[in-house]
Amino acid sequence: MAAAFQNDFENTVRLAEELGLHRIVTFSGCPGDSPASSWPNWVVCPWPEDYLKVLEYQWQEVLVPYWHKAAEFAGKHGVTKIALEMHPGFCVYNPESLLKLRSAVGDTIGANFDPSHLFWQGIDPVAAIKKLGSAIYHFHAKDCRIDDQNTRVNGVLDTKHYSDELNRSWIFRTVGYGHGYQIWKDIFSALRLVGYDDVISIEHEDSLMSGNEGLTKAITFLKEVLLLEDKGGMWWA
Repeated sequence: MAAAFQNDFENTVRLAEELGLHRIVTFSGCPGDSPASSWPNWVVCPWPEDYLKVLEYQWQEVLVPYWHKAAEFAGKHGVTKIALEMHPGFCVYNPESLLKLRSAVGDTIGANFDPSHLFWQGIDPVAAIKKLGSAIYHFHAKDCRIDDQNTRVNGVLDTKHYSDELNRSWIFRTVGYGHGYQIWKDIFSALRLVGYDDVISIEHEDSLMSGNEGLTKAITFLKEVLLLEDKGGMWWA
């Protein structure tokens, strides 16, 4: 399985070179707990202390060496930005883990900022944007609706299938159907504050509406909240 994904990664880098692009989007990956592992092992707590040993192995023996080589390979093909989506289930899942890997590997590593994965973790996207700053290399416009009742009972770590919308603690939604105008206005204002002036990529994973409806509604919503003109000075009338 790893070999197939590695092949996809390398071919993506080569394709980017052919197209004259300097940025790709992917995930950090998540090793198992030892060289003999057959499955990934996402560590989410520090006790029992076995988990800390697993975490040290994953980062020091696998993750950092892997991304050093991957960044070097990408650089040889003109790809200078690898945008990792901060996604639970992977070693890089929040700003702290993203910056940890970036510090170890270098500024080839940056973030694909998708607020939907941060919302349900209890992360404030605006605060996260300000923390990451120039490390944001790409942006996904995707929302998340947290079910307060289900979350009060079971918390946010939810392994039920995404199709079980009624019983899940949270589900992915089209922008505007999880959080309202003000939050998204604050998000895009924060992006401008840190100097991000690049792609806003609509990602549709809303299981309550079709792809066409989700895309149409997202475009309509984003037109209301995006800052489309260059910022200027202050004016008084």
